[in-house]
Amino acid sequence: MLVKINRLKKKKDFELIFKKGKGFKEDFLVLKMIRNNLKQNRFGFIVGGKISKKASLRNKIKRRLRELVRIKLKKIKKGFDVILIAQPGLENKDFWDIEEVISKLFSKAKII
Repeated sequence: MLVKINRLKKKKDFELIFKKGKGFKEDFLVLKMIRNNLKQNRFGFIVGGKISKKASLRNKIKRRLRELVRIKLKKIKKGFDVILIAQPGLENKDFWDIEEVISKLFSKAKII
């Protein structure tokens, strides 16, 4: 589970990242990020209805993404708000495929 201080919750934070943030795409995952003026990173996850009508499958994908971010949290540079957006097709990937994609995305965004 991702610690509370590392989570994005407010709608205005999400909107700010969508308006002013940089975007990166890799495989079936999109990363949007912006600098925050805090000493920690905050993450949000979006898994839409296009991926699956079943909430249980969408929640499973969110749990996987959260766990992968939690594992990599110590390696990530401090001071970013990040949103990971799942695209259709990600539901067919296994945990380690998603881990590779996240690693590539973080490298592309230069936050690792």
